[in-house]
Amino acid sequence: MKKLILAVAAFSILAACKNDSEKKDDSAAQETTKDQVVTVYTHRHYESDQNIFKMFEDKTGIEVKVINASADELIQKMKMEGEQSPADVLITVDAGRLSRAKDLGLLQSIESELLEKSIPTHLQDVDNQWFGLTKRARIIAYAKDRVKPEELSTYEDLTAAKWKGKILVRSSSNIYNQSLMASIVANDGEDAAKNWAKGIVANMARSPKGSDRDQVKAVIAGEGDLAIVNSYYIGKMLNSPDPEEVKVAKQIGLFFPNQNNRGTHINVSGAGVAKYAPNKANAIKFIEYLISEEAQQVFTNANYEYPVLKSVEPVQDIKDWGVFKEDNLSLNKLGENNKKAVLIFDEARWK
Repeated sequence: MKKLILAVAAFSILAACKNDSEKKDDSAAQETTKDQVVTVYTHRHYESDQNIFKMFEDKTGIEVKVINASADELIQKMKMEGEQSPADVLITVDAGRLSRAKDLGLLQSIESELLEKSIPTHLQDVDNQWFGLTKRARIIAYAKDRVKPEELSTYEDLTAAKWKGKILVRSSSNIYNQSLMASIVANDGEDAAKNWAKGIVANMARSPKGSDRDQVKAVIAGEGDLAIVNSYYIGKMLNSPDPEEVKVAKQIGLFFPNQNNRGTHINVSGAGVAKYAPNKANAIKFIEYLISEEAQQVFTNANYEYPVLKSVEPVQDIKDWGVFKEDNLSLNKLGENNKKAVLIFDEARWK
């Protein structure tokens, strides 16, 4: 009887040890699974981005969980979630929005020699809280049959009397225009920026409305002769499934302003690691992949953006526009001057 009791006790101890071991193994497996994830909050909605995310998954085994929404919605979501936020990476368009996320304490500084060395200094945050991934230029689109390129020169010249009633541009609430204005504040000073805003308002062909594509269409429709737009929209229109958009884009001339001084205004799509990222190491690895040559090639081929890597060739449509001088202003200045830009727009009654 005594031997039987001892045997039962020994069996119970072995069973308990086995259960504990299995629990530990299960826990380790769950932890491993959890670690092989990066949660990305992104404002970008392009199929090309989804393809790049899949390429990253295949290369690293790290699952990319994507939350899509507007930049404002994502920033508000991160604010509300606080320390409980699952976000590892924030991706959005425009350095002004990235600066806003930084100022709200939603991003963190990271160490990545690859990012710091690969991306031009003016296209990354001074505190390593965000990094540019792709570039787009804010250019002048003009009607080839009504405007000669030699008549164009600078953003500042668009306030000249010869352009009265001829300029088409988006609303002042548009972040692209706010960043362009912020760059003018940084380069020319506040007084000059105020005069510029008033001059553009005086020369508008109509009250601001619609997207950059709408401005281009309005030029061809004869509502105005010039439009201030982002370069990649022209590439997308030239390759649109809509034959009318292609037809419009082919009639448009492109001009890169300020080539004889500071260069054309540049902005970025960019990414930063979230302040409370549960998977920080994966987040850094993910952003580093986004500036790899293969990812950069997809960005430019599919979305007609300029790569941030000098070793990557832009897609042919972009090459056809020619080489141009870029404004090397630190994009941190766009965030720093955003509030001034908004106030200047309001003062000028730029709707």
